[in-house]
Amino acid sequence: MAKGHPIEGLSWFGIVRLGTVQAAIGAIVMLATSLLNRVMVVEYATAAAIPAALVAWHYAVQLSRPLWGYGSDRSPRRTPWIITGMGILALGAILAVDATIMMANPGPLAAILGIVAFTMIGIGVGISGTALLALLASRVAVERKPAAAAISWTMMVAGIVVAAGVSGAYLDPFSEARLAIVCSLVALGAFSLAMLALRGLEDRFPAVDQAQPEKADHNFRSVLAEIWQEQQARRFTYFVFISMLAYSMQDLIMEPFAGLIFDMTPGQSTQLAGLQHSGILLGMIVAGAGGSAYAKRYGPNLKLWIVTGCIGSAVMLAGLSVAATTGGAWPLRANIFGLGIANGVFAVAAVSAMLGLASKGKTSGEGARMGVWGASQAIAFGLGGLIGAIVVDQLRHIMGEDVTAFQIVFAVEAIMFIAAALVATGTTMTRPASAKEAIKI
Repeated sequence: MAKGHPIEGLSWFGIVRLGTVQAAIGAIVMLATSLLNRVMVVEYATAAAIPAALVAWHYAVQLSRPLWGYGSDRSPRRTPWIITGMGILALGAILAVDATIMMANPGPLAAILGIVAFTMIGIGVGISGTALLALLASRVAVERKPAAAAISWTMMVAGIVVAAGVSGAYLDPFSEARLAIVCSLVALGAFSLAMLALRGLEDRFPAVDQAQPEKADHNFRSVLAEIWQEQQARRFTYFVFISMLAYSMQDLIMEPFAGLIFDMTPGQSTQLAGLQHSGILLGMIVAGAGGSAYAKRYGPNLKLWIVTGCIGSAVMLAGLSVAATTGGAWPLRANIFGLGIANGVFAVAAVSAMLGLASKGKTSGEGARMGVWGASQAIAFGLGGLIGAIVVDQLRHIMGEDVTAFQIVFAVEAIMFIAAALVATGTTMTRPASAKEAIKI
């Protein structure tokens, strides 16, 4: 694109509007995976395995993402898909509240309602999230994709934080009526905000980097076959799975690690988690701003940012493995903050690569391709936390002590990030501004 010419596609304000939809999705998902999880376990003394199983189920349901993406590719507009998904997600969250309240007196009906609710949540996230990313991929200019990924993911985290803060402030003193009212208002507010953000957006900004699949000649199975037979798409799917599995394995073991090895109180370990998320936000901003500035001056090089984030994550996890031996002498807070920054850099670069690769299909559109990668990510998230927690528990039981158990798990995570970086180095992830052919870096 010639210097001084206006950039086609979504404006910065348009990207922020789609980021607002991402924030709305994050806010509603927070209700089910975090708030209701705590209420089930603490207020209603439900076995922790029940909400964990429901959350895992909502990830399993997201294996349907390629199907929803394929459907949106065959439709003239993606906005109706996003709105439909948001509606199903909001209704699922409200049903999940009802199921949670019913667990005060557990029975088959509460279990059935919980399964139905989390099925709806998984379907809603799958439909709305896949169509939203496909819309972003086709409407954002190549040089703006790193920043677009950073904006949308940062706003999603912001949506989670704001929803958690607002719901937490109004839930005390706890009562079932307050729970129902607060969660319903958050779900309704998020849905309304998404509707407002989407109004007239898709029609105003035409596609600038869009796949042109042959809609009439290829069914869902042949589209999936085309994606999987394409070497770069397949390698990128492997990268997404390995990196997100390593990323999510930290979730359930970081706070126990801080408590068992560093003798931190629950409040201190929670603050540590907040520090890590602050690092993630900073890493997202750095990767988004830096990636777009780099692309404007030197051309897109997402692989550089992805490998940097993965190697940085591996180094920081290796540091935590050492910290298990040294205990309080190790600068744990700086290590955790650095891990957050590295995680944020790789995550935004990976999403930006998704946005670029999504428009390269011959028989597949952005939706189907985003669906495949979204399903890979969902499987990794569903398995990661569970695997990390189970392996630590088993190693602690077998070895009779904590240090070696955490050392091994953090070392395995570091190796997985290095493996993800190696997979990424063989994947074409960038497209020039003309979007005519891919560049191998």
